[in-house]
Formats: sequence, structure tokens, C-alpha cells
Amino acid sequence: MTSVEDGGSSASDSDATETLIAELSARGLTVAVAESLTGGLLVAELIRPAGASAVVVGGVVAYATELKRSQLGVDEGLLASRGPVDPEVARQMAAGVRAALRVNGRTADIGISTTGVAGPDPQGGRPPGTVFLGLSTETEGRAVELQLSGDRLHIRTETVRAAVALIAEASARLERGRADN
Repeated sequence: MTSVEDGGSSASDSDATETLIAELSARGLTVAVAESLTGGLLVAELIRPAGASAVVVGGVVAYATELKRSQLGVDEGLLASRGPVDPEVARQMAAGVRAALRVNGRTADIGISTTGVAGPDPQGGRPPGTVFLGLSTETEGRAVELQLSGDRLHIRTETVRAAVALIAEASARLERGRADN
């Protein structure tokens, strides 16, 4: 589990996104986004810098649980047994959006997803601030758990910041993998 300390958005967050977009572009990598908890905030942050159109293929806001199944291919049994706030759901959302948002027949290189509880009330037995980020690439699929605190906006904003960092890590791993081949 990863804990993210409370902190406000800053110029360094903007710099991180601008750096990420430049690195993805230089590496020829693309990203697709599936959002529940963040409701479009992540894709909005990713397309903010100039040059984003070369790397961000698109996003799906699957706020309703049914959309996670119908649009992103999340297993119906998984959703029924564990609910939408679950690490495997996050992983499947990321894999699903990566496969679904094809450009010229090509899947995105990186799929990222957000699901969680922004509050103020618990959901499915999970307290507010429980967040799962899903990541999917050709070589990996995983989920990262965050335990955040604060109000709804703060939890969602911190989730975006953590997702940008996770995309940057995946991009670097993909680049290292290319260099090894």
C-alpha cells in the first residue's frame, strides 16, 4: 500500500505533467485513461500541456458501475462480488481502456485508471480516501492502493497527481525495456 501525504497542487504538479507529456512524446508512447473517482480530472490534466494530442488518445469516464463492465470490459462477477472500488477492478479498467481506445488499429501503450471513494461516506465497506490506480502496458498490469485524507476535491486532486507519477514510472520502464532489446 502506498500512502500519499496531504499536499496542495503546485507549480511542480504542472511541471510534472508537462515533463510527462514531453517524455511520452519523445518516446513515441501513447496513453488512454479510464476514470471513475476523478470524473475526467485526470484526462483534463493530461491534455493541459501543449503537445498532448500526440500522446493522449482519449479517456472514458465510467462513473456508473455498469459502464465499467460494458465499456471497459471489467468482469461482471468481480463487480458483483467485490464492488467497483477494488484493485482488480482498477487493473481491468486500465487494460480495458488501453484495448478499447485504438487509433489506427493500435492500442495505447499505457492504460491508466482511477477508482475509489472520495467521500464523505464510505462505499462498499471502504472508507473515504481509499483509492486504486490501475496500470496496463504490454508488459505489466497492476494496481496501486492509495490511502488519502481530506475533502472530496483534495482526494481527487491527489489521485490525479499520483496517476501522473505512475504514468511517468511506466513510461520509463517501457523505455528501459526498449533499450534492453
